[in-house]
Amino acid sequence: MDDKELIKKFLQGDDNSFNQLAKRYIDKIYWHSRRILGNHFDADEIVQQVLVVMYEKLHTFNSDSSLYTWIYKITYTRSLNLLKKNSIKRFFGIDDENGNEIPSEYSTMENLENKEMLGLIDKALLKIPPKQREVFSLRHFEELSYQEISNITGKSIGSIKANYFHAFNKLKEILGMDEVEARNGKEN
Repeated sequence: MDDKELIKKFLQGDDNSFNQLAKRYIDKIYWHSRRILGNHFDADEIVQQVLVVMYEKLHTFNSDSSLYTWIYKITYTRSLNLLKKNSIKRFFGIDDENGNEIPSEYSTMENLENKEMLGLIDKALLKIPPKQREVFSLRHFEELSYQEISNITGKSIGSIKANYFHAFNKLKEILGMDEVEARNGKEN
C-alpha cells in the first residue's frame, strides 16, 4: 500500500496502518536527526517525538506535498529545537533532570563497512554550522534534490546551494583530504 492509502485507513481507525507508516520511515527519521544532532541518544528521542506528532497530527497532513517531506519538516524542526536546547544546557552546565551529565556521542556504526570514514565525517559535520550540516546531510546522505531540500527547510534553492557549497568546502578543509569530494562526485 502507498502512503495515501495507509493514511486513509489510519484516519478510519486502523492503527496497524500507522504502524506500517512508522516502520517505513523510522530509520529515515533516525538518521536524519542523527546527522543534525550528532548522537544516538538525542536522535532516539527525536524519533519518539516525531512518531507521536505523526500519530496525533496525521489528520492535518496536506497531501499537496509528500508524506516524506512532511515527516522531514517535523524531524528537522524538532532536531534543531533539541540542538538549541542542548547548546543552552552545555553553555550553562545544566545536567538532565536526573542529575546525570548530558550524554555525548554513541557509536551505532559498528556494522558499517566504512565506519572509520563515516565516523570522521560525522565528527567533521559537528564542526560546521547546523544549517550547512543539515543541507549537506540531506543532499549527500539522503540524496535529495535541491528542490526537495527547499521544500523541507523552507529555504530558497539558491540558499540551499550556497549552504551545500560552504559545507562541502568546510568538510574538505576539516578532513584535510579529497575523500569527501571523491564520495560526493564533485557537485556544484
